[in-house]
Amino acid sequence: MKSYLRLNNEVLHHYNRTGRLDLEKDREAARRYFLEHVNVKMRYFIDVDEKIRYLVDEGYYEREFLEQYDKAFIEQLFERAYGYHFRFPSFMSASKFYDSYAMKSRDGAEILEKYEDRIVIIALYLARGDRELAVRAVDAMMTAYQPATPTALNSGKRARGELVSCFKLSMDDSMNSIAANIGYCLELSRLGGGVGVNLTDIRPLGDPIKGILNRASGVMPVAKLLENAFSYSNQLGQRNGSGVVYLNIFHADIESLISAKKPNADEKIRLATLSTGVIVPDIFFELMKRDKDVVLFSPYDIYREYGKRMSEISMSEMYYELLDNPNIRKLKRVNARKLYTEIKKAQFESGYPFEVFDDNVNARHPLRGLGRVKMSNLCTEILQVQQTSVIHDHGTENEYGMDVSCNLGSLDIHKATQTDFEKLVDTAMRLLTNVSLMTDIRNVPSVSKANRLMHSVGLGVMNLHGHLVSQGLEYGSDESILFVDAFMEALNYYSLLASMRLAREKGETFHGFELSDYADGSYFDPYVDKEERELPEPVRRALGTVPVITRQMWQELKEQVMAHGLFNAYRLAVAPTGSISYIRNCTASLAPITERVEIRDYADSRTIYPMPFLNDGNKHLYKEAWEIDPFRMVDLYAAAQKHVDQGLSMTVYVTDQWTTERLARLYIYAWMKGIKTVYYVRQRLQTIEECVACSV
Repeated sequence: MKSYLRLNNEVLHHYNRTGRLDLEKDREAARRYFLEHVNVKMRYFIDVDEKIRYLVDEGYYEREFLEQYDKAFIEQLFERAYGYHFRFPSFMSASKFYDSYAMKSRDGAEILEKYEDRIVIIALYLARGDRELAVRAVDAMMTAYQPATPTALNSGKRARGELVSCFKLSMDDSMNSIAANIGYCLELSRLGGGVGVNLTDIRPLGDPIKGILNRASGVMPVAKLLENAFSYSNQLGQRNGSGVVYLNIFHADIESLISAKKPNADEKIRLATLSTGVIVPDIFFELMKRDKDVVLFSPYDIYREYGKRMSEISMSEMYYELLDNPNIRKLKRVNARKLYTEIKKAQFESGYPFEVFDDNVNARHPLRGLGRVKMSNLCTEILQVQQTSVIHDHGTENEYGMDVSCNLGSLDIHKATQTDFEKLVDTAMRLLTNVSLMTDIRNVPSVSKANRLMHSVGLGVMNLHGHLVSQGLEYGSDESILFVDAFMEALNYYSLLASMRLAREKGETFHGFELSDYADGSYFDPYVDKEERELPEPVRRALGTVPVITRQMWQELKEQVMAHGLFNAYRLAVAPTGSISYIRNCTASLAPITERVEIRDYADSRTIYPMPFLNDGNKHLYKEAWEIDPFRMVDLYAAAQKHVDQGLSMTVYVTDQWTTERLARLYIYAWMKGIKTVYYVRQRLQTIEECVACSV
């Protein structure tokens, strides 16, 4: 074993043996790692000019983006980055960056970039020739802003993947659409993307085809085709493609989809690698409360009778009309409580399905005038309007709707409270917007169209638990919830302000702005009319430089948005975060930690990661996820959700002492609190594969 790995592993051995932390061993491991690995493999250059010339001439960097700046400015930007005197705070952060993100020679023998080099290249690439933005980008990324993995990894490289890596597709009830979408999934998976596909509009097993009964194969064979597509298109053999399929809980094939992730499922329907999700409208919970049966329907009947797809209607509004309509077949009756219990059993066994609370999403959707949010993505934080494409036979032009590409980045909450928050958010929004403007997934026209029209981004956060511990606050306490409420309100405010400024500067708004709740000002009314209260001193201290947003500030912003519009249709989404959290020495997302001293196994080595700020004096504040009251965790997420136009990736943590009834109560509580989606159910000692696509 390498000496740096041995030193790093001794942190855990000492902690397990004594209950005390010896973080000096981790710091020494990082030093040894540089001495024995990084410095040995690093290619050194005389100066910045030689470095840039070599990396361009050898085909590592694109030439075009660098030609937008003069040589002197590029050198100054490198000096600015190195002027931060950055040091990796842990062995995990250093090894994760140099193993996974730093550019290496094609044979892997040399390391060609230091951390600061990668930051400068990202800044130059995303600033698109804007020198001021490039400077702001370096400052933001060296302190508190982190682009998503695909953006951080691929910016500036000649041989690069896409800058975004998460997508949502709508599948229509036709062979043309099924075939086209499987092709899209192959293409997006090849690019490194995680893909969500909505199967709600596919007719169920036994439905008629061309009037002949019992001919349709249902959604499960389509799901199996998608699973095989993702497995085949496996990113150069590095890892399998990743995808999720969603189905409305009132669809007649819902029981098969729920069973598909169970370990003992029939091989004809078992989905070994494809993730699953269910869309649950309010009416289902109402029927469950009254211990009623739910009636399952066919989207084929709904479209034939109403001219609308099942994904395009509100089941809560239409349910009783569907029951009363003699032209709508009632394919099956299932007790609502029994059906939900089966979902909870499946979640205990596999972690799936994810859940989307349909009415929580659409009732609070600022763009509901443009259409419905039909589903979520692989990590359940992206919630954007979609319009289904109509794929015709060859020779007839297709009618492309709008699908979704997820363009993500995250703020380190701890560092964000120590900087100019308005400037930080404005910079992050501009960088994310430029990623949108630079992205064109031409082989998936519906994704390309929506990106071009909507300029949607997803700015999120990480390091909540770490920051709370640094401030002496307990995760789930009243103070922590008040902090999240105030912080996320400020993030919402300044992201709107940034998007308004972009619209004003560019003289352009996102497609359909005039139909949104932003245009008529109704989105802002709850903020303008809110009750203003003094925050407790610990919360004010934890907010640091983040301003408390007043009603007057909201009123002024309302008037500005109504006058100038917004450039971005969607702005905020909190992804789970993963690798990037390690590099920045952060706790993941808004989530509580799962281990005070985390163990990560990579290939044939083990890496130990003590949580940020952890010491013998504050480890009692670092309660692990299974020690935290899950209802208080939901309260905390709900405080954030009311300020986020899209969603939050929220994992539920359970132990083997839980019952299906208790888990159902927690989900119902989350639904009542306004949570929009729930990601995995993670049971202690149960291993669930991390979502790679959104690990930003």
